[in-house]
Amino acid sequence: MSPSRARLVEHWNSVAPSYDRHTAWLERRGLAAHREWLGRLAHGDTLEVAIGTGANLPYYGPDVRLTGLDWSPAMVEVAGQRAADLGREVRLITADADELPFEDESFDTVVSTLALCCVPDVEATLREALRVLRPDGQLLLVDHVGSTVWPVRALQHVVELGTVPLQNEHFTRRPLHTLEGFGVTVEETERRTLGMLERVRARKA
Repeated sequence: MSPSRARLVEHWNSVAPSYDRHTAWLERRGLAAHREWLGRLAHGDTLEVAIGTGANLPYYGPDVRLTGLDWSPAMVEVAGQRAADLGREVRLITADADELPFEDESFDTVVSTLALCCVPDVEATLREALRVLRPDGQLLLVDHVGSTVWPVRALQHVVELGTVPLQNEHFTRRPLHTLEGFGVTVEETERRTLGMLERVRARKA
């Protein structure tokens, strides 16, 4: 692992114990509804990339056979405790999102929530997600993106002056634009909360 990645992993390790408390406002502002949406659509063998503290775990249906991956061991530990509290069976792995330790076409569904805003390489992460999807598998994305309201978008650019150097967190990325270049079928997109939260459902050809 490069020094820059190691620094980012250390950052996420340090915030893991307090992450849910600090993001509770975002859940109230609409993120919980997006989690319900992806939990309803996920099915079969499902991989959650950058599972974090496992905030999506309560929303998955009983038919989902879940694997969760994150590069932060501390985040994985919190997710494991949440899974145990919920009585939810999940296979948890510590690894990078742009180097998934799985065979091609291993999953029916791949989920990513608030991860593509922080990964070092969005294109590589999406390529890996599609690689491990089975034919006709679905990719479910939820992320914060550049607002559709220009004063808010301008403020997001200002915020990035601090968040990008500190934790590589981008507020104006648009993963959908990258995904559209990969030949997938985008079946659904929706933006909420002043256009700052976007969800995408795509199907692998």
